[in-house]
Amino acid sequence: MTSLDLTGDVVDLTRTICDIPSVSGDEKALADAVEAALRAYPHLEVLRDGDAVVARTSLGRPSRVVIAGHFDTVPIADNLPCVMDGDILRGRGTVDMKAGVAVMLRLAAGLTAPRHDLTFVFYDHEEVAAKLNGLGRLVRNHPEWLAGDFAILGEPSDGTVEGGCQGTIRFKITVPGVAAHAARSWKGSNAIHSAGAVLDVLRAYVPRQPVVDGLRYHEGLNAVKIEGGIAGNVIPDLCTVYVNHRFAPDRDVADAEAHLREVFAGFEVEVVDAAPGARPGLDQAVAKEFVELVGLPPAPKLGWTDVSRFAALGIPAINFGPGDPLLAHTDGEHVPVPEIRRTLEVLTTWLS
Repeated sequence: MTSLDLTGDVVDLTRTICDIPSVSGDEKALADAVEAALRAYPHLEVLRDGDAVVARTSLGRPSRVVIAGHFDTVPIADNLPCVMDGDILRGRGTVDMKAGVAVMLRLAAGLTAPRHDLTFVFYDHEEVAAKLNGLGRLVRNHPEWLAGDFAILGEPSDGTVEGGCQGTIRFKITVPGVAAHAARSWKGSNAIHSAGAVLDVLRAYVPRQPVVDGLRYHEGLNAVKIEGGIAGNVIPDLCTVYVNHRFAPDRDVADAEAHLREVFAGFEVEVVDAAPGARPGLDQAVAKEFVELVGLPPAPKLGWTDVSRFAALGIPAINFGPGDPLLAHTDGEHVPVPEIRRTLEVLTTWLS
């Protein structure tokens, strides 16, 4: 098992945990290393559920801040081990979100007398279906572990505060046809050709850009996968188009689904997976204080994060972490070293 030094340089720590492969479903090695490292600190109570690790202080402070981040990454694309390129750290997970996890680990080890009690939540399966999400499992199994007055998700936010998050729905549209021999195609009905009507709707769709609590969100509706056909000499009798809709937090899941069924009226729509968004919540006093310390204008989170889960628990939450979210999941994923250090400095100052 890899040994983690939680008192050394945060960039070295980032590199070490990035180089422990932890694609969704394979987080155990990293979870074991994190749990072992955290248990060395007497000011922390350490808890474990599957491949999620929770560490918390119990100092009797009047308020509690929860800081959360996920262990897992999308699949490796020949971009591990990490490479240091001047002041840039390159490799899978550097942005999403091992740099944020490294900052959390340094805070957990080093803040022995914070002004708030602290709960650090490291969890698995964030990059896959919502039903597998480790934070969701903790909500179901141990909601008391997540209790707090304010939460920060260490998701990449390019060094500023990103408010709320957009919701997401994944659904499929099945288009029927009639099978026939390809040599006599006019005897059948080509389902793949008919699916062009679905693509026409997607091409013509104009996404909303609503302003929610002062932040402008940008929705999206996109085909992400298409399936059809069984052989090179058979007219396909079925074609399925998989679509992802990202919707602003002024709509809940039911509203977003109703909108989709209206847009695709006449087609067979089946929802596969859905997760609600979260409003920015930057009107909270604690959020205003943090935004002021960061010193940069807040931005909307143009994606889904587990801020949504904290919002559902009634806990105001923001996104704040190192790395440009536009680089998340890319083969060229990388994070500037100064941004990792600045994130640690800001959080240390605020929590102290």
